[in-house]
Amino acid sequence: MAYIQFLGAAGTVTGSKHLINTSSDAGGKTGFQTLIDCGMFQGAKEWRERNWQTTPIPAVDIDAVVLTHAHLDHCGWIPRLVRDGFRGPIYATPSTIDLCGIILPDSGHLQEEDANFYNRHQRSKHDPALPLYTLAEAQESLLHFRPVQFEETRKLSPEVSFRFVRAAHILGSSMVELTLSMNGQARRLLFTGDIGRVRDQNSAPGKVVRSGPTAGETADILVMESTYGNRQHPTDDPRPKLAEIIRQTVERGGSVIVPAFAVERTQKFLFMLKVLMEAGQLPRIPVYCDSPMAIKAVEIFLKHTEEYSDETRQLISQYGSPLEWPGFTFASTPEESKKINDSKFPSIIISSSGMVTGGRIQHHLMQRLPDPKNSVIFIGFQAPGTRGFTIKSGAPEVRIFGETVPIRAQVAALEQFSDHADPPELLEWLRTFPTKPGVTYLVHGEPAASSQLRDTMTKELGWNVQVAQWMQKVEVK
Repeated sequence: MAYIQFLGAAGTVTGSKHLINTSSDAGGKTGFQTLIDCGMFQGAKEWRERNWQTTPIPAVDIDAVVLTHAHLDHCGWIPRLVRDGFRGPIYATPSTIDLCGIILPDSGHLQEEDANFYNRHQRSKHDPALPLYTLAEAQESLLHFRPVQFEETRKLSPEVSFRFVRAAHILGSSMVELTLSMNGQARRLLFTGDIGRVRDQNSAPGKVVRSGPTAGETADILVMESTYGNRQHPTDDPRPKLAEIIRQTVERGGSVIVPAFAVERTQKFLFMLKVLMEAGQLPRIPVYCDSPMAIKAVEIFLKHTEEYSDETRQLISQYGSPLEWPGFTFASTPEESKKINDSKFPSIIISSSGMVTGGRIQHHLMQRLPDPKNSVIFIGFQAPGTRGFTIKSGAPEVRIFGETVPIRAQVAALEQFSDHADPPELLEWLRTFPTKPGVTYLVHGEPAASSQLRDTMTKELGWNVQVAQWMQKVEVK
């Protein structure tokens, strides 16, 4: 019996891993094992601890990984899988491979840094504290990547083939359309990964890649994300509010701190700041991008022009590379990062990680959260259990590097920057399906979000929709 097993992103928004097993043997020894995504768990401790658990089928017995896109919650466990014995190919689009080439080594480096910090200051319950994987192990995992273009069909085994279709979430992002041929019958499984916004630039401004997931899909089984399943994005333009917050902060003599994902979100935000400054809607204060990974991501974005939206194409033609803009400083070394905090003048500091789970953003927030002159602006989803979620929720304090940091700075969130489709956008896309799937499994969402989206889809579409459970096996009939 072929089956899907949900090894991650079930009951939570992180750790995406979906195993397709064609074996009639429950131990998975006789068939072909494919892993769709191999993400890292983030957020609450109960989820993070699962990063240290082995897969139910040993890594060495998994034959291939097919990757939807280059976000850590979808690709960040790949080095650990390789470390545990996986030796097969990892298929992804060319731009996803380029991005993983900076994201995974950076993740390994940050984990080594965090482990060293906790060991130096004796702030870990473990002696010694260890990284989930190292920089060297992340680099080694990159040797397994194999590029596959959008719409190209790739055969993995006599019974398994797949192709990538556009998801329009970030650069290189795709859905995986996987076909199983067994007993003279073909079954099509569609794994969405993360689904990009359907709307245009007015309600989702600054979008780098072309809008909309690919319409007209068909699937016998649909495995779909549900991150924004219980809420809708604001439909107003976020730029006036953004400009107002920045102007008010500068008038107070404060600085603006923006936790941002280094891939796509930072590039989108930089171009928006540039346009607002050129239009005279923002003062020309220093802008610091404190993320070595974001610098490399800019270079990758400039390389993959084939995925640009029309607006992005026009902005790059008009303004060129952000790396060359006057007044915009990109910090690559720790010394350059520390100099940012030496400045006493108003500035805008953009740094990762976007959920404040690690990285240089922690140092900037430690210094500036206690001062009410400053502001923190969130422009991305904050998973429960992360420091970003704590700060955004209005808590009076947050723990960073083992210290309690009071939160006195102004905190704001602009939900329009999200690259996840919300229920109206998802329904708009799902209605393009010529036939309804036999069953849809919702993943990559908090329980309340997945449950509400299930109810919405059942009512509006009349589909058979179920919420996937962690470690659940479902038969491919």
